[in-house]
Amino acid sequence: MTDPNLPVTVRCFAAVREALGADELKLEVEPGTTVEGLRQLLIELAPTLARLPVAFAVNRDYARGETRLSAGDEVALIPPISGGSGSRDLYRFDLVDGAIDPRALEAECRTDADGAVLTFAGTTRDHNDGAAVVTLRYEAYPEMAQKVMCTIFEEAIKRFPITRARVVHRLGEVPVGEASVVVVVASPHRAPAFDACRFLMDRLKNEVPIWKQEQLRSGDTVRWVGDLPKPAR
Repeated sequence: MTDPNLPVTVRCFAAVREALGADELKLEVEPGTTVEGLRQLLIELAPTLARLPVAFAVNRDYARGETRLSAGDEVALIPPISGGSGSRDLYRFDLVDGAIDPRALEAECRTDADGAVLTFAGTTRDHNDGAAVVTLRYEAYPEMAQKVMCTIFEEAIKRFPITRARVVHRLGEVPVGEASVVVVVASPHRAPAFDACRFLMDRLKNEVPIWKQEQLRSGDTVRWVGDLPKPAR
């Protein structure tokens, strides 16, 4: 008697979604199928996927290609990435659809014990890689983004003597000159605030599944930009 096939859900984002033509796929795979094996099955459905570099996530954790799938797994093929509630939270990560207010985040973070409140804003510039940029558009894998960012926050508060931290990333269209991401860190001293802010921003860009698409001025061209995620080991 053969084992029944395993039901899995495939979440599709950015260039992977465009290749497969769906946000989500419900599939059944044979027992013993690996994540890489699933990718090969998807390539049969959409051959252009073979040319797309991807990383893998299973149940919102990064995974290796040789990871075997189980019934009910949620799998995401992660293409190159761009990189809570309550004012008393030690840290919080939000994905928002509209403009970001840095002053409100600073007010949430600072206390009378802090000698430093550091704010970094990453804004849309009007050029990239020799081409004129009209606007950027971002999308995310929200559930996994929250999980990965929480891990990054926990590492930050162990490494740096900070009071509070906030990271907010905008989704959808972000015109030239407007902020796509804001990081705010409060600390009794300026050096840890600078160090923690850089740490949070660098890890966000390297690991959190957020994708960036450029709208270029030349010929109404659009392109996804970024690198494969680099999870910390």
